[in-house]
Amino acid sequence: MGEENKDILIQEQTDRRLLSHVPDVSGLRTNKDRRHGKVDPTKEGDFSEFVAEDEAGRRYIADYEVTVSCDGKTLKARSVDISTTGMLLRFEDGVDEAWLSHAQKMTLNFEIVPGSLPEGYEMRIRKLPAKCVRTFHKEGDPALYAGIQFDTSLAEYANRNRGRYMLAIASFFLFVVVFVIIMMRAESVIYFRFNKYLYLYSIIAASLLLSRYLFGALYRPMKVDVNYTPGVTIVIPCFNEEHWIRKTILCAINQDYPPGQLEVIVVDDCSSDHSLDQIRETVEELKATDHLFDTENRIRWYKQPENKGKREAMALGARMSTKELLVFVDSDSFLDPFAVRNIVQPFKDEKMGGVSGRTDVANTYTNSLTKMQSVRYYIAFRIMKAAEGYFDAVTCLSGPLSCYRKDLVLKYSDAWLHQTFLGQRATFGDDRSMTNFILRGHRTTYQDTAVCSTIVPNTHRMFLRQQMRWKRSWLRESLIAARYMWKKEPFMAIFFYMGFLVPIVAPVIVLYNMIYIPVMHRVFPIGFIVGMCMMAALMSLAQLFLRRSTTWIYGIWFCVYYELILLWQMPVAWFTFWKSNWGTRATPADVAAQKKKG
Repeated sequence: MGEENKDILIQEQTDRRLLSHVPDVSGLRTNKDRRHGKVDPTKEGDFSEFVAEDEAGRRYIADYEVTVSCDGKTLKARSVDISTTGMLLRFEDGVDEAWLSHAQKMTLNFEIVPGSLPEGYEMRIRKLPAKCVRTFHKEGDPALYAGIQFDTSLAEYANRNRGRYMLAIASFFLFVVVFVIIMMRAESVIYFRFNKYLYLYSIIAASLLLSRYLFGALYRPMKVDVNYTPGVTIVIPCFNEEHWIRKTILCAINQDYPPGQLEVIVVDDCSSDHSLDQIRETVEELKATDHLFDTENRIRWYKQPENKGKREAMALGARMSTKELLVFVDSDSFLDPFAVRNIVQPFKDEKMGGVSGRTDVANTYTNSLTKMQSVRYYIAFRIMKAAEGYFDAVTCLSGPLSCYRKDLVLKYSDAWLHQTFLGQRATFGDDRSMTNFILRGHRTTYQDTAVCSTIVPNTHRMFLRQQMRWKRSWLRESLIAARYMWKKEPFMAIFFYMGFLVPIVAPVIVLYNMIYIPVMHRVFPIGFIVGMCMMAALMSLAQLFLRRSTTWIYGIWFCVYYELILLWQMPVAWFTFWKSNWGTRATPADVAAQKKKG
């Protein structure tokens, strides 16, 4: 399977302030973008513009060769950092500083390397109009640095030069793919009497898929009411995450949210690496450097005396909380600065029990496996989970970012902590399990504007272990949910039971079409293969349509990977779903399983 790869993450230029997004109630500092600052984030109508302005001003470390053309001269430079509105350039050769500052009709040529800006910006830039807004020298460095402002933002440039083109192509082929799928299912109806079970499965699978894409397209997130800021506790359970826990903590506390309404609790589950040292150092640094935001009283950490499992750590954080809402964040996940403000919005509905945010992949560009997962994550959240959110019945409030009413978590915590299935204690699938407790009597939904990014497995071995664990928990919790989902909105209930049936039966259908039919009837299963290709194309084209990222092609690769490998984990999960070891972390259950093997 190969050795572990070094993860490649987008490197955002660090701000000299650790808490650059936290509103300062004293009025001494502001989190407005000092270069723009045209909108007021406290005004409801301006908040979306404020977020867009903030995102446009975020700077990312970049090292591109840039060709600068102005006043008939051509210069070479290297980029230091870049945002969608400008970049910092370093000129090695002797350049007249005064001339550069007053140069007219400047244009830039460079290539945005994948992984240096958020997905969708990887492209060649040609003759981008710009101007020099400042120049300076660094002590001990003879090079000239120049701050460049684009006349047209990269978002506008992308939309004008390739966005509409990509949108038109994606729209056309999406229409073609959907049309072909519908026609193929119409054929299934015509030939239904010849093989009822096979064609019934085909009709159900296609109906399930197309309906999810339909309702995912109809879904809309709740808009932000800037005056609605209920108390929130962010709970971060941590086990052996020394590489990522610092960034997780900083992103959690650095939220555009009233500081008096937000606290962070980190629970270390007796890590065996240096996670606790990282937690302690990060918290102490925050307390020492940011006194304006009462950080000392808003962030706490606790170390479990022994490894008790993720649920115990989450439950402890819930009991320590002093706020009304709980946001659970995985220790290798990083919140967007506006994640909390967005994820609380659905709780204006008193019947809302839990909300899932959107999880993007942080290490997308590490290798083909992570690119594949990036497409899968985006479609799983923006389409599949959004479709469930349309009916306020999300069946899994995902671990990287989810929010619950604290009173409900405490109400069900004892049953959740001591959950057993077929006599075995349930130690994983904590997000699906808690969702089941909440969904029985309350609504759950999805908020697409509440975003976090997470580290996904970058080796096939770890990925397959993760997927096996997820399938086991999905099977267990789906059997539990099946007992009450019929009480929900009728269409959602049908939606759920169809979604439960299709993956379970899928291995049998594939064997029947790919082995039995060719061997026994000597008929090549061209229709079945075309159908699978259409499903794969639908995922990839949806990614291209919605995100316009170059990773869209990996959606096809994911579907191939699923049919060849992941699909066959399901029969294994049928007979091993009571197992309690994670397979990807050295929990007591994992250690016991390893000893049993050895």
